Amino acid sequence: MKILTAYFSHSGENYFSGKIINVEKGNTAIVAEKIAAMTGSDLFEIKATMPYPKKYAYCVKRSRDELADNARPELERYIGVLDYDTVILGYPNWCGTMPMPVFTFLESADFSGKKILPLCTNEGSGLARSVSDIKKLCPSAQVEEGLSVKGSDAGECDEAVRQWLENNGVI
Repeated sequence: MKILTAYFSHSGENYFSGKIINVEKGNTAIVAEKIAAMTGSDLFEIKATMPYPKKYAYCVKRSRDELADNARPELERYIGVLDYDTVILGYPNWCGTMPMPVFTFLESADFSGKKILPLCTNEGSGLARSVSDIKKLCPSAQVEEGLSVKGSDAGECDEAVRQWLENNGVI
């Protein structure tokens, strides 16, 4: 089985348990790197060509504007998924779903017959409607039950991630 861990993450100011703090590495990146180490998967970072603001308030405004406009931000690079059986898709919960560059990523390739495992970092809002959005964008993929990881627990989520991967037959 060939696995791709594709993720979008935001560094800079992030919301942690009621406070805004500055992080050098985004929560989703931390969890995605753990997954790649556990599975031996290839790792691909989904990045928009126009970086997101480091300041939390400006990042939130842009994410809300993009969602309202149903935007598809251009990505720095793309990756083909033809050779992969499983795609582990990591993203933060922005505005009740995935950041819009993840929409761009999902629409940029054919996920027919692929298994997609959604992984969402958040501070309590869970997966929200992200899994149903993935199913709409990739109707011919097998979208599995997603994993919600509290972003402020990203550094200590190994056991929950391992169990989720085992339950999905990835490790």
